[in-house]
Amino acid sequence: MPPPDAAALIDWPTDFGTRYAIFVDTEEEFDWSAPFSRDAHGLSALAALPDAHRRLVARGAAPAFFVDYPVASDPRAADVLRAILADDPRVAIGAQLHPWVNPPFEEPLSALASYAGNLPPALLEAKLGALTEAIAAAFGRRPLAFRAGRYGLAPGLLGLLARSGYRLDSSVRPGFDYRADGGPDFTRIDAAAWRDAVIELPLSTVFTGLLRRRGARLHAALGAVPRARGVFARTGLLSRVPLTPEGVPVAEALEAIAVALGEGGRLLNFAFHSPSLVPGHTPYVRDGADLARFWRWWDRVLDLLDRRGVRSASLDDLLAALA
Repeated sequence: MPPPDAAALIDWPTDFGTRYAIFVDTEEEFDWSAPFSRDAHGLSALAALPDAHRRLVARGAAPAFFVDYPVASDPRAADVLRAILADDPRVAIGAQLHPWVNPPFEEPLSALASYAGNLPPALLEAKLGALTEAIAAAFGRRPLAFRAGRYGLAPGLLGLLARSGYRLDSSVRPGFDYRADGGPDFTRIDAAAWRDAVIELPLSTVFTGLLRRRGARLHAALGAVPRARGVFARTGLLSRVPLTPEGVPVAEALEAIAVALGEGGRLLNFAFHSPSLVPGHTPYVRDGADLARFWRWWDRVLDLLDRRGVRSASLDDLLAALA
């Protein structure tokens, strides 16, 4: 994807301050190492979502949930989220498209077809329509925010989202290149939000280290040299740090937050997958020790944000500021 024009970049209102958002990819659990399947998945991990929500809200956070088709179409899974909605008026339900489990099923099961942006336009529109209607039926409200599963965005998808009533997308993962698997290349894009057919609010990726201003381009070039990225990270020259508790040591996250705030960042966009709330469902939380580490990560990150005066922003807060 090309970078946005400078004129399209969001200038956050002064009274918005410096904020953070948490978007949860609320999805089925499945074997991440297995081939794609229409039905080899479960929804048991969603039982942990209410407690996780309470823990985050108790720290002042206002998470939003990007729900995919298996969750929206399952009555028990929807009940879990409806109970959270009833308890917390700041909660928002967005949409997340996993093409391989989202009807209609006309595409082959493949890595290429797992990126929504690679689907034929008519099929993509049909899948988005089925997802949007399932969420509206389950929760009594149409989703306004969207994320493509596996970050599978293509430029044409933004126009389709606008025509479908969406106002915000958060599918761009700056500094990451998924072309080897058939996906998009985001290495020319940074974390700044911009206006397109809808608002694009990228996830936060921060480059740290002495060479951080060379950022994604240098990091991409290092990928061609065996072990070069690891050497540069260990020696403090360059690290790519996405703001997520999944696979990111807390010390790196704290440094990345300090860098982002020091360089004038106005919004930090955090994310994680709901199956990580239960051990054994993602590569990031394999056992109880990993889960404890997951929550210690949030405690230390939220402590830092509190000390720096960075407040949470709900989806409604974001949309109001962007209006």
